[in-house]
Amino acid sequence: MNLSLNYIVETFSTLANIPSPSGNTTKVMEWVEQELTRLDVPFVRTNKGAVLATVRGTNDEKQRLLTAHVDTLGAMVKEIKSNGRLKLTFIGGFTGHAVEGEYCRIETMNGQAYTGTIVSTKASVHVYSSEGTKQERTAENMEVRIDAKVKNADDVKALGISVGDFVSFDPRVTVTDSGFVKSRHLDDKASVAILFGALKHLKETNTQLPYTTHILISNNEEIGYGGNSSIPEGTVEYLAVDMGAIGTGQTTDEYCVSICAKDSTGPYHYGLRKHLVNLAEANDIYYQVDIYPFYGSDASAALRAGYDVVHGLIGPGVDASHSHERTHQEALENTGKLVLAYILSPELVV
Repeated sequence: MNLSLNYIVETFSTLANIPSPSGNTTKVMEWVEQELTRLDVPFVRTNKGAVLATVRGTNDEKQRLLTAHVDTLGAMVKEIKSNGRLKLTFIGGFTGHAVEGEYCRIETMNGQAYTGTIVSTKASVHVYSSEGTKQERTAENMEVRIDAKVKNADDVKALGISVGDFVSFDPRVTVTDSGFVKSRHLDDKASVAILFGALKHLKETNTQLPYTTHILISNNEEIGYGGNSSIPEGTVEYLAVDMGAIGTGQTTDEYCVSICAKDSTGPYHYGLRKHLVNLAEANDIYYQVDIYPFYGSDASAALRAGYDVVHGLIGPGVDASHSHERTHQEALENTGKLVLAYILSPELVV
């Protein structure tokens, strides 16, 4: 199971640098379609804007589906303020301190883009002193300082910026000599890159899968309903590939593939979890089993939508989720190896 780790890292970097906050994912989906075409993998675009790719297997009666999402956290312009700055409404689950000081990009309805910086409304210590440090970092107290000569709301509107324009965050992708990958949007573009790495491996080795397997690249996961539709009839196993959460009390680290036992939606399918653990151990893949207390995945969204499937969740361990994220290439590799072991396994849970 020799995955191209360089391809996975390069694919992640490409994806991370294509702005795609939930609700504005057309450009990144176009890249996904181009890469699937290059890999000679058939696909369809769903009405919701997701991409469903299919690799035919020996058995077409019972099928598997793996998903990863390409939408990210982001924001929208909520208000154009009288001082020429922008008030935001956040897209996805994060707090203001996670994006304070971050460079951002405002995309207008006519396709123009402007850069800016997200700052608190009382950022200067020379003006506000401790008042600024005590200020809550909420959307109410954050604003965008636009990189244009604007002094009032009319100046901003003259640029073509309006309420409802999407704001994306600079990912700042960095790959260190020690193997760490530092970037925003590892959740979940790292997993998308891993799935592409698996598809590339299947193509280059001309490997036949035991079961027809679908790859769903969803585009609304961060707002709760990315992978809850367009699941082909015949799918009996549904595996979400998303980030593993790291923090106090967690077993997951930046080097493992994390196998989720339970998140805020409840336990994942016990039989599928045991199968994934057995595959990891049989293939000498470093893994950890964990519980994610404040988390939900496309797999759990599919069950809430009423699909009759067994569901599971795995992913590379990612530190500082929904903030300044970091993982290690070993986590990407271990997750890719488990993905391949799973889709090549002749054993079904149901």
